Amino acid sequence: MLKITSLNKKYHKIEAVKNVNLTVDNGNIIILLGPNGAGKSTIIKSIVGLLKYTGSIEINGFSNKSVEAKREFSYIPETPALYDLLTVEEHIEFITKAYNIKDYKEKAKVLLERFDMVGKKDKLGKELSKGMQQKVSIICGLITNPNLILFDEPMIGLDPKAIKELKSIFLELKSQGKTVIISTHIIDSITDIWDKVFIMKDGEIIFRGSKEELNARNENLEDIFFKATGVM
Repeated sequence: MLKITSLNKKYHKIEAVKNVNLTVDNGNIIILLGPNGAGKSTIIKSIVGLLKYTGSIEINGFSNKSVEAKREFSYIPETPALYDLLTVEEHIEFITKAYNIKDYKEKAKVLLERFDMVGKKDKLGKELSKGMQQKVSIICGLITNPNLILFDEPMIGLDPKAIKELKSIFLELKSQGKTVIISTHIIDSITDIWDKVFIMKDGEIIFRGSKEELNARNENLEDIFFKATGVM
């Protein structure tokens, strides 16, 4: 479970996130949805521990900055950050050694196949296109078998087949009782897979709800988004 309490983040005098509170149960696909600059990535980076903030963040009862919490989650950033002189295969090996994972090669093979990267496994990071780098970042995020996976704009740069594969993986993770959090501003990319949504604007959560609630009211996510944010 992820629990965020009174999260605030300022960049100089600009309030990027204002008193955000949210609780996420295991086994759900959660969407942080909002226009650019709404504060979505700031929340994701705060959960991961990349930013200083006020408030508290707990992952399965542990402070997000603790070693115990860091073993629970993976983070796939919007912009891949690969090492120029490591091959695709070496990136995977590096991550598994960092997490002390021994039996990973079969899972790595399956992930490489699913993302059409088997023929690229000996390519250096600097030789890969942005889309291929994104695939490697996703593979490295999944290889550790995390209970919480945070994706920041994961569809950007991916080809249609990879997007379809990633959506399938989201649903598989959910079926395994894991939690997926996706930050995005592209409604069409997540309309068929989400369970709960938090819509953001100007650093605040302005709407929260589940797919079941919207369906019961005969409402759709796109209409709710435009009504809540005023974006046209």
